[in-house]
Amino acid sequence: MYFYNFLFDILAMSFTIGLVGKPSAGKSTFFKAATLADVAIAAYPFTTIKPNFGTGYVRVPCADKDFGVQCNPRFGVCKNHMRFVPVEMIDVAGLVPGAHEGKGLGNQFLSDLSTADVLIHVIDASGSTNEKGENVPAGTHNPAIDVKFLEDEIDLWYYSIIERHWYKMSRASNMQKKKIEEQLSELLSSFKVTDKTITEGIVSLKLSANPEAWTQEQLKALAAHIRRDTKKILVAANKMDIPAAEKNNEALKKEFPNILFVPCSSEMELALREAARKGLIDYVPGSSEFKILAPEALNDKQKAGLEMMSKFLKKWGTTGVQQVLDSAVFDFLKYIAIFPGGVNKLEDSKGNVLPDCFLLPPDANARDFAYALHTDFGKNFLYAIDVRTKKRIAGDAKLKHRDVVEIIHAAK
Repeated sequence: MYFYNFLFDILAMSFTIGLVGKPSAGKSTFFKAATLADVAIAAYPFTTIKPNFGTGYVRVPCADKDFGVQCNPRFGVCKNHMRFVPVEMIDVAGLVPGAHEGKGLGNQFLSDLSTADVLIHVIDASGSTNEKGENVPAGTHNPAIDVKFLEDEIDLWYYSIIERHWYKMSRASNMQKKKIEEQLSELLSSFKVTDKTITEGIVSLKLSANPEAWTQEQLKALAAHIRRDTKKILVAANKMDIPAAEKNNEALKKEFPNILFVPCSSEMELALREAARKGLIDYVPGSSEFKILAPEALNDKQKAGLEMMSKFLKKWGTTGVQQVLDSAVFDFLKYIAIFPGGVNKLEDSKGNVLPDCFLLPPDANARDFAYALHTDFGKNFLYAIDVRTKKRIAGDAKLKHRDVVEIIHAAK
């Protein structure tokens, strides 16, 4: 049955979003805005040295509305039938050109990202910081340079790991001791690399059957293919509240048509969330407006600031921070949110209505969901039930975003 006893938070936090970018692009401000974690923020390079870990949230239209009930999330919140599902976030120190060679302690910072499922590249779209993260007049630095360098650094990071072991691996492959796909997937196991990803890369690049014959450029191309499959990158075009950013953002979209750019202002989102936490305004992350709750408690500076932010929201629709997180999980990786439930009862043993929500890969089926709930549920899986339609779901049937599913399994 659906009801279970285990630590859901471990499963909920198994999805990790990594924040990357050059120093002073606004990564730590973005991280704090998304998590309200207490992190150091300053306008000079390498404020962050050790990685910051925190909990962000992605939005899902809650299934509770379909059943005419109000859910009680055990983790995250639900406001106006919008469910905020927790995801783990990691903010590493700013990367500089040559990071894969260890410049700016780059190897250390890159290693911190190994388990991330997706990377958000926070750039200073206003062009007010140079490639080293030093302040320059707005509009004088081309952010396209940052977009290109970051992708190159991540690709070269993969390549540098492979290259260090390549002589031994390629010889072992030719001596038929172990296939090159198996060796590479083992070497890059912490990056969640599979034999399939490597095989697809070899085929698409038309590489020789003899790995020892592969050139350095071919190896770099394979490393880039593996990275694109395991560390997808979308760009948070930050500092959109600075006039030069809007023009730069349009130019970036034209120059890099295959990259997803989401305009945002992390400083504005942080200010709004802090004001909401203090009870000054009613604001839901991702909203296009907010309501002032205590106008008498605001000084003139705060009133002017909120007016400026209101104008920004009217122009852009949102601050963009929540949209970046939502895009990373749902639009970019195509993950789906699944609610555990029961046909006869939506509550758990403690009376919580639809208390949990799981994020699963796009091709997840009913049996995958059973394993996500509990290993024993997967091993003893019989069938699933679509709680909305009351129809049975076979184990290999793919699930859909926002499905509410009951798992039927054999008793141990």
